[in-house]
Amino acid sequence: MEVILKEDVDNLGHRGDVVKVAEGFGRNYLLPRKLAMQATQANKAVIEQMKTSAARRSATEKVQAEELAAKLEPVVLSFTRKSGEEGRLFGSVTSSDIATELGAKGFEIDRRKVQLPEALKTVGEFSVGVKLHREVTAHIKVKVLAEAVEAETAEAAAAEPAAEATPAE
Repeated sequence: MEVILKEDVDNLGHRGDVVKVAEGFGRNYLLPRKLAMQATQANKAVIEQMKTSAARRSATEKVQAEELAAKLEPVVLSFTRKSGEEGRLFGSVTSSDIATELGAKGFEIDRRKVQLPEALKTVGEFSVGVKLHREVTAHIKVKVLAEAVEAETAEAAAAEPAAEATPAE
């Protein structure tokens, strides 16, 4: 089945491309989600018109994405999480957490645009990519800090031997 893409689809093509896809994928996924339309002669004529407007729109989106990337580059996000020995976190920092924190700082970024292959599960500094446009990716610094649980654990461990040292009667 040949379809014309209305939006960019990962691993398939960009807006305005005519691609061949499996019948089921086109009928059950692309068409219902309005990501594509069937490639008929009439639609091919319409798509040429859409390509020119899409090129203009893409150019303005790219300029806006570059401006946003310049604003995002100096941003440093800090997360404090409980951690165990060797800096392993009891929880994790996910792309949703990063998107929420960016929203708190005034940047409305969808969590799906945060390029985090897997959740951050250790303490440290990380560089995380945020895909703003197909050609523009901003990198933000994410710091994961350990919560002060270790001091409390050390105090509790010190108190236990003192309790055991008292003679039992």
